[in-house]
Amino acid sequence: MKRIISSLLVSGLTFFVIADDDVTLQDCTKYESTHPEKAKKFLMCLDGNINLLERHRQTWITKLLLDTKKYQADTGNTQILPIMERALRNQEEYMEDSCRWRYLLDMPNATRSATAYKNCKIAFLKAHIIELKSSKVLKEDLNL
Repeated sequence: MKRIISSLLVSGLTFFVIADDDVTLQDCTKYESTHPEKAKKFLMCLDGNINLLERHRQTWITKLLLDTKKYQADTGNTQILPIMERALRNQEEYMEDSCRWRYLLDMPNATRSATAYKNCKIAFLKAHIIELKSSKVLKEDLNL
């Protein structure tokens, strides 16, 4: 029974990922302002976009890991998964550090610093999602 549910979950997840190719982000520029109350709305809007992109990215990561585990089970090649997991951890650390120095560069203006950090994070998340999607070509070549 667990195996059937697991298979259905994987199938459902795969369908979700393929069906949800593009993420529509909220246009936050209408809130951009130096006024404290509008700046708060602007930063909250950027946070919403970051959360949406993070969920989308995590879905692609999960799909890629599941496909790799299936490939590993089918072929016996156990080298790919640990390297992939390490690359994902390193990507996360690189993204965080790259955005953190941009934040610190604009200090002591907290609003400008937070905006720089959040815009950096959005750009990195978009780029990583594109990179994760491109691995789909490799999987098609491997007949996954």
